[in-house]
Formats: sequence, structure tokens, C-alpha cells
Amino acid sequence: MSPRKVRLVADALRSCTVDVALLQLGKLPHAGAVSLMKVIASAVANAKAKQAAEAALRFKTIDVMGGPAMKRWRAVSKGQAHAYKKRMTHIRIVLTDEDNKLTK
Repeated sequence: MSPRKVRLVADALRSCTVDVALLQLGKLPHAGAVSLMKVIASAVANAKAKQAAEAALRFKTIDVMGGPAMKRWRAVSKGQAHAYKKRMTHIRIVLTDEDNKLTK
């Protein structure tokens, strides 16, 4: 998934709580929503392991960065080929707990 597609979804979630963000991601038709939902679910599970209350979790930062790009070729007419890149994304989510000031 390209960073641009995921960043469009992430920008809409920055001001939401974690519960609201997961509900919104379930309804979005964007392909980046699935990847973002998995990362948020993992971050919530990590915060729960540190005894954080799920209702108090908020986003401190959501970073969507470009990862490596695989170079591929597509065959075109007259024996030629055009190059394109299959882009990858690094997603980093930092949650904060309003009550205990826990940062994950």
C-alpha cells in the first residue's frame, strides 16, 4: 500500500479517540483503512498489556512514512517494457493514556 493512500485515511483520524477511529475505519471504503485498523488494534493490545484503560486511549502521533519500493516492469507493445514501483508503507502509532500518562 502506498504511503499516500494510507496518509489520506490517517489524516482523518488524528483528532479522534481510538474507539471512534476503529468504528470509522470499519466503514471506510479505502484500502488503506484495513492496514491502519490492524496497526491500531496492535497498539491497543500493547497498551492493554501495560494496564491502560482502553476508553482513555488517544492518539499522540500517527506517522505514515514511505518504506522501500520494489521496482517492477510491465510489458507494453513492440517488445518494450515500462517501469513502475510497488510502494510500501511504514506506519507508526503512539498512544497516550489520559489517566496515567502512559505512552506506548
